[in-house]
Amino acid sequence: MVVGAALAISGAMMQGITRNPLADPGLLGLTSGANAALAITLAIIPAANYFGIMIACFIGAALGATFVLGIGAVKKGGLSPLRLVLAGSAVSAFLYAIAEGVGIYFKISKDVSMWTSGGVIGTTWGQLQVIVPFIIVGIILSLLFSKQLTVMSLSEEVAVGLGQRTALIKVLMIVLIIILAGASVALVGNLAFIGLMVPHLIRGIVGTDYRYILPMSGIGGAAFMLIADTLGRTINAPYETPVAAIVAMIGLPFFLYIVRKGGKGLS
Repeated sequence: MVVGAALAISGAMMQGITRNPLADPGLLGLTSGANAALAITLAIIPAANYFGIMIACFIGAALGATFVLGIGAVKKGGLSPLRLVLAGSAVSAFLYAIAEGVGIYFKISKDVSMWTSGGVIGTTWGQLQVIVPFIIVGIILSLLFSKQLTVMSLSEEVAVGLGQRTALIKVLMIVLIIILAGASVALVGNLAFIGLMVPHLIRGIVGTDYRYILPMSGIGGAAFMLIADTLGRTINAPYETPVAAIVAMIGLPFFLYIVRKGGKGLS
């Protein structure tokens, strides 16, 4: 539930900052960067503790997002939704390939797969005690920026006209997104589509004010993860279906629906 809330809030923030309805931590290189960093850490420092792995995931998420945003902004015209998605897909594929290559070369493919498969199997209360404080702090700080995010989601010019320091606010919010996404990957691995799907559904219910979108996205993301995990534990009992598979089966059609609607979705 904590991971669902973190991914949904980080997705909502990314959509607000970029004014891109297709923005999502999984589609913009954050989770793939964290996965690659996790694989490299397991290969080079096999004795790394959970805190060290989490820091590596933060760094990897930051690098992944930097690559995607940098490539997407190279051409004149800025970060269009299509260009951002294409850059995200290319960078994500590259970083996933690095993670797989490191796993094969260092013979730790099984360990990497167990970390990055996207599931809660094997997650312990001890791991939660390390990760959850970072996620809670990130969520609380994100909620404090909800008013500024609402203005920025409408227009950059309006935000500047109202005296907002847009560059500083963007940097701080991107740092919060990296913390939320990196901590989530460190805890359960790769879970795409939650940050894309939940904010769209919430926006269709509460409107465009991020003072309501962010907290409701947190609640919606937590509830969605709980439902997905319950389905994973019951549809093929006594075996457990990875929650990433459940999320993907629901999220991929929703993503295609949003693309078909031209990015408008349910908003």
